[in-house]
Amino acid sequence: MEQSREVNEVTSTNSKNSPRIYLLRQIFVCSGVTSFFFLYGLFFGAPTVFIPQIRKEANSTEIITMEMMSWLTSITNYGSLPWTIIFPIIAFKYGRKVPHIILWINTIVCVALFYFSTSVTELFISGVLQGMLPAALVSISIMVLTEYTSPKYRGILITFKAATLYWGIWVSNAIGTFFHWKNIGILIFICCVYNVSILFWPESPVWLATKGRFEECAECHRWLKGEDKDSEEELKQLITSQKYILERKQERKEEKVKNYITVFLRTIKSKRFYKPLMFSILTICLYHFSGKMACTGYIVHIIKTISSSETTAYIGMLFLDGVTVFGMYVGVFLTKFLKRRTLLLGAASIGILFLLVLSLYLYLIHFNVISQNKYITIFLITGFSVMISCGPMIMSTCFCSELTPLKGRSFFLCIFGLSCNIIMGANLQMFPFIFKYFDSHGTFVFYAFSSSIFLYILYKVLPETKDKTMQVIEKYFSDDEDVVNKEEIALINIEKVH
Repeated sequence: MEQSREVNEVTSTNSKNSPRIYLLRQIFVCSGVTSFFFLYGLFFGAPTVFIPQIRKEANSTEIITMEMMSWLTSITNYGSLPWTIIFPIIAFKYGRKVPHIILWINTIVCVALFYFSTSVTELFISGVLQGMLPAALVSISIMVLTEYTSPKYRGILITFKAATLYWGIWVSNAIGTFFHWKNIGILIFICCVYNVSILFWPESPVWLATKGRFEECAECHRWLKGEDKDSEEELKQLITSQKYILERKQERKEEKVKNYITVFLRTIKSKRFYKPLMFSILTICLYHFSGKMACTGYIVHIIKTISSSETTAYIGMLFLDGVTVFGMYVGVFLTKFLKRRTLLLGAASIGILFLLVLSLYLYLIHFNVISQNKYITIFLITGFSVMISCGPMIMSTCFCSELTPLKGRSFFLCIFGLSCNIIMGANLQMFPFIFKYFDSHGTFVFYAFSSSIFLYILYKVLPETKDKTMQVIEKYFSDDEDVVNKEEIALINIEKVH
């Protein structure tokens, strides 16, 4: 009864509608994370333009070989691997703000090295240090975007940040097309100034609850999400579930159960851990094995090879970057009306269809059955880009964010981050060799069939997550009936007290 009164005090509310100020507060926090996506886009798009510029200045392609080109494009993902482990640990021990402050300082160091570089080696080192960005974006950014936002805004805010990544790529490519590539560094530094806003974030309500600081949790939760019925219900579920978890931890501590290996194995063997992890990795595989990210990194090389025109390659690059951003915002708009599954699977299916038609068209050109029309080629690539942009590109990150469990959250994000960056890095590094030995038609066939496999698997297993709280999504995968029942009984007791 005493515990019920304590929870009652923390979750007491004056029923009122959430004013617009709460949405603005959530946007304020998410904008800090979103700006890092923009910065990563600027860095990611830079090799696309600085590689041809450096080759042109040196009047030699040997200054940056194909192998070095593949490393400059992919090294950031390999450089992220240790940080995908370190960041979740820091976030678990010290909260969500500290790793973002570390990331901000590191980004300033990266841009200084990038701007003042005088050799390809220095650019390579800058790329290694940039690894903090993708590591953060697939780990601690997921924590912030799911823990600081309300379920009804979460989908839009998560998908919007994914679109911002491609804004960065587009702007980076545009700067490198019309100006010297080092001007990208100036814009990155200006953007870093805005990220001082991180210092003014509140701490995550979820993190505070996991540490047993329930009064602070309620205060931050209400500051972010208001005191309406839905927000208070979410707060009750959060506090109740974390109280139960902390009680179980205390019981194990009192019983001197300190077999961490057993606890570790029990965590990774539970359905609420390995199932969402498997589904998250599958959605990322669907995105990367569609070939969209690899095509973006090497778009100038691809169009130049197909059209044999450098001018067409640069114009096509900027056009397709714009189309990609447009497609992502269409996807953001559609998330308000369509279910997550419908948008992901539907858009991916149409995108794969475009990819198959494109590969067939290029095969016919290769065997001299028809002559090439650059407008048809651009149209097919555009259709593919729009569909993948409004589907897998934004929805993969949305699903990964919403499927991340509250229990074992840091360890989950370590594994997911490692998997995501290895997949992306390997894909980016392999692409120029696949393109060289299989030609354009063979490359697109490869990506069409590989993405079809992941699409079919996801069609069979992926659940719907729209408008569901993190607790509800986690319970969907739970195989611990006793825990679920006790949490539900606790919630019922709270309702009776009210």
